[in-house]
This record gives sequence, structure tokens and C-alpha cells, in this order.
Amino acid sequence: MSDAATPTLSDDSVTVRKVPLRDRLPVISHLRRSVGLQRTMLVLGLVITTVFLLTALFAPLLAPYGFAQQEADGVKFGTQQAPSAMNLLGTTVGGYDVLSRVIWGAQTALLVILCAIAFSIFLGIFLGLVGGYFGGWLDRILVVLCDAIYAFPSLLLAIVMSIAITRGQSTLWGGILATAISITVVFVPQYFRVIRAEVVRVKAEPFVESARVIGVPTARILLRHVLRNSTRSLPVVVTLNASEALLTLAGLGFLGFGIEATAAAEWGYDLNRSVSDVTSGIWWTAIPPGVAIVLAVLGITLVGESLNDLSDPRLRTRRRAGRAPAPVTAVDPSTAPAAARATADPAGPPASAPSDGSPS
Repeated sequence: MSDAATPTLSDDSVTVRKVPLRDRLPVISHLRRSVGLQRTMLVLGLVITTVFLLTALFAPLLAPYGFAQQEADGVKFGTQQAPSAMNLLGTTVGGYDVLSRVIWGAQTALLVILCAIAFSIFLGIFLGLVGGYFGGWLDRILVVLCDAIYAFPSLLLAIVMSIAITRGQSTLWGGILATAISITVVFVPQYFRVIRAEVVRVKAEPFVESARVIGVPTARILLRHVLRNSTRSLPVVVTLNASEALLTLAGLGFLGFGIEATAAAEWGYDLNRSVSDVTSGIWWTAIPPGVAIVLAVLGITLVGESLNDLSDPRLRTRRRAGRAPAPVTAVDPSTAPAAARATADPAGPPASAPSDGSPS
């Protein structure tokens, strides 16, 4: 056989397509893949979440007054005042501006969410990585401990931890950290289970076994090989836990275990103080913080649920299967190359013999 019969590939015939950065980012890549109702939910959630984040970041510029301010230009606001030009959403029973406390409450909620997720994610990843990789008695103890934490109601556990941490003293950062730590105790088992399940799967892969055989240090295997391939579901868990953290914070404040009004603005505390106002027909003290909680949780939940759906390969397959088939373009046999003609021409039955009996 001559050398010309052997197919060869030149350097120009092989091109490596580099995936753009926008297609690798968690939220952006999901947004580009989404269609129909999934895209609508994701876009709506992103819009609401973005408004919540911008309100929290620019609270000092957006709020007309401070969260604990009771007067302006020497004029006291009064208590339970109806909406007016001075107080657009009225005042609370404590004499605070409702609009200002709603805006400042977004900043408090964001700080608690960030602290709770940061504490939970680092501790949960560490415990899940160690327990899933090494196994043995340490893994069994961690699993039993997490199951024991799951046995308690999450809000009750957060209340107990909040009382044990604050001891009745509530300052701005003290209350935020106490609430974040109490939420962390509830969230650590979730991150532990997610990371542990991924680590147990990844450590059985051939590339991890090869790294052990050639003598790669254990710390490098954990960080370089196992951890990098075990965190693909974390963005979904983080978004879902952010809404749970906000609800837990509001629940603690509503039950009287949150942050005091003079330390920071907190939506759950304001709802607790406005319970008696509702029976008196004073609606403006309860509706704004309640609507703020609902919208913030709704936006984060829509983002989390959309990411969860789009990260599931089965749902993505159904989405592609449900699309209309691509139109078939007619190909001119005289101008198309041989490979294209072979692809375009449908397979059919063999041609029949001519009528005169000659071979076809």
C-alpha cells in the first residue's frame, strides 16, 4: 500500500475551540441555555435579586433617614403616623420612618446572608471533603452528627443558638454574627451531605487512583483533583440557602430573638412590632416589611430553582427534544460534494431490474 492511501491530518485541520468565559460562568451560562418559561423565571428572579442587592449596597444613599432616626430638622416624626410628604410610608410604633427601615433592612439581610453562607460553605466543604475522602470512623461520626442536627427543627435550633451567643446583648455586628452563626449550624449539614456525596463519587475515578499511585501528596489530591470536581452543584445550593437564611432571620426577628431596632433595621423585628397595629387598621407598618421579605425570598428562590432545573441534564434533554425539528434544505446533487450527497440522499430500496431482463 502506498503512503498516499494513508489519511493524514495537517496542523491546520485540527482546531481547538476555546469556550468563552461568559459560557463558563454559572448564572450567565444557565441564562444562555434557558428558553421559554425557564428563561422567564430566571430573568424575573435575577431582576428582583439585583434590585435587592442594589438597595442593600446603596442604602445610605436611598434611605431618606437613618434606621433609628426619629426626627428631622428638629421635628419629631411621631408614632404610627400615616404616609405623608415627610414620611412616605408613615412611621412605626417606635417613631421610626417605615421607608428608611425597609431600605436599611435590605442591608442587614444581605450581611446576614453573606456571613451565614460564608461560614456554612467553608465548614461544610471542609467536613464533607475530609469525611467523604477518608471515610472510616470519622465519616460515621460526622454523618450521625449531621443527622442529629437534622432531627431538630431548624428555627428552634437557630433560636437556641441565638440565645446562647447573644446572651441578651444585641449590637449591630454582634447581632448579625450571632444570627449568621445560628443559621450556620442549620446549614452546615446540607453542605456536608452535598460535598460528601460528590467526594465519594470522585475519589473512585481513575485519575484520583492514578494520582495516588504516582505518589501525589494527599493535600494536593484533595484540593487539586477531588475538590475541583466536587463543587459543581454548590451555586444551586447557595442560592437556595440564601432564601432560607433570609426566612430564618425574619423568623428570629419576628419571635423577638433578632436584632434590636436601635442596633440595625430588620424586617422580622418590624413585623413583630406591627402585629398590634394591624388590628387597629394601621396597615403601613406591616405591609412594607412583609412585601420586602416576600419579594427578596421570591427573587432568590426563582434564581435557585431555575439554576437547579437547568443544571439537570434530563431536563435539558427534554427541552431539546421538545423543539421543532430543523428544516431540511434541498441539496443540488450536481454541485454538492460526495460526502454531502451521501448524507442528503435518503436510503431507499434497491433499484429494480429493467423490464428487458438485462442486469441493472
